[in-house]
This record gives sequence, C-alpha cells and structure tokens, in this order.
Amino acid sequence: MSNGIENKVVLITGGGTGIGAEAARLLAARGAKVAVAARRREKLDEVVAEIASQGGQARAYALDVTDKTQVEAVVPAVVADFGKLDVLINNAGLMPIRPMSEVNTDEWDAMIDVNLKGTLYGIAAALPRFMAQESGHIINVSSVAGIKVFAPGGTVYSGTKFAVSAISEGLRQEVGHKIRVTSIEPGAVDSDLKHSTSGTAQETVLDFYKQAIPAASVARAIAFAIEQPEDVDINEIVIRPTRQVF
Repeated sequence: MSNGIENKVVLITGGGTGIGAEAARLLAARGAKVAVAARRREKLDEVVAEIASQGGQARAYALDVTDKTQVEAVVPAVVADFGKLDVLINNAGLMPIRPMSEVNTDEWDAMIDVNLKGTLYGIAAALPRFMAQESGHIINVSSVAGIKVFAPGGTVYSGTKFAVSAISEGLRQEVGHKIRVTSIEPGAVDSDLKHSTSGTAQETVLDFYKQAIPAASVARAIAFAIEQPEDVDINEIVIRPTRQVF
C-alpha cells in the first residue's frame, strides 16, 4: 500500500548532515529514491551507504548551492540517474550569529548566497521541469527566525529566512494549481547549523541550542508534507522544542 512517499524521487540539498541527512534516511525508509547533495562528499557517501545497508536507494551529488551552474546541472543529473524528479528540498543553510554593529559583511554575503540565492537557484533548476510535467513539490527549509526577527545577533539571518518564507508563499500563489510548495520553519534543532557562529555570540548560541530537538523531528514534518494526497498542499509547518519561547 502506497504511503504517498513510495517511489518518489527526492533531491535534498545540504543532505550530508542534520535535517537533510535525517530526511534522506526517513524518506528512503518509506520507499523514496533519494538524491543527497552537498559540498562535503564524504558525508554524503556515509548517508548513501547507510541507506543502502537498509535496503534503500540513494545517490550522492557534490554540490555548492551558491554556484548557479552546479545547481542547474544537478537536476538533470538526478533525472538521468532516477528517471524523474518529484520533490526538491532546499535545505542547505548557514547561521552565523553576530550583532550588526560588528559589520561582518562576509558573513552577510555568505548567508545571502546560501540561504536565499541557494534556495532561488534550486527553485530555478526544478521549477521548469515541474511545470512541464504538471506536478512536483518544492519544500524550502526556512526558520522560526523567518516568522519572528531573531535579534540581537540574528538580524541578517532573519532577513534571509523571512525572504525564504515570502518566496515560498509567493511561489505557492503563482504555481500552486500545479506544484505543491511547503515552507518548514524549525526552531532549535540539533545539527551543524549551530556551529556556523564563530564570533562573539558563539557561547550564547551554543547555550540556546541546549534545548534543541533532534533533526529527525523535522524530518518527520517533511515526510508529513510529502505524503499527503496530491490535492493537499501543506503550506507551512512551524516546529520548535516545547520549551523554546522564541
């Protein structure tokens, strides 16, 4: 009996660790064919090997989401390997937390390039195919910082995630008659993201993440959105630790 996930081909950026890796494991266990893409090939290979050991299907693709040419190339590569693409999960992200008064424009550029432009490049690569086949699902991993400004320290990060949430909703309004669009907005999740902060706010961030929930919790939310019947679109899921106030 199909669970709405079985036999779907799912491409996950940032698929080597954290939410991306957990989503890959869970979806593969439910019968999806999973393409994991990220910069660190060794992490991807570990995820693929684990999925294969459990009888699942997965392949790894080296990908820097800030490189538009690479993102454009990964979608046809996945289609060549699996025969189709049903779901794109734009999951790659950075979160260096720092007061704006410290004016670290390199970090600002990196967040814009990965969180915002990387998401847009993913949409640009998958959307024409989805429109042509009149089906598909784009899942953008935003943040609770994309619905409430995380300040001091997270102002620029919030800016990129507010943009991702807005783009998700605008895209839904434009193509929702054919393509499903979901924005996932996690709070504190145990992943490598907390290690993006290396400056003055590092201790504060690590302390905040002591309340984090496992990345598998977000993976289940992603699976819930995917497994719905084709005429049901879960537009937005906010998921936090029970004790997280922000």
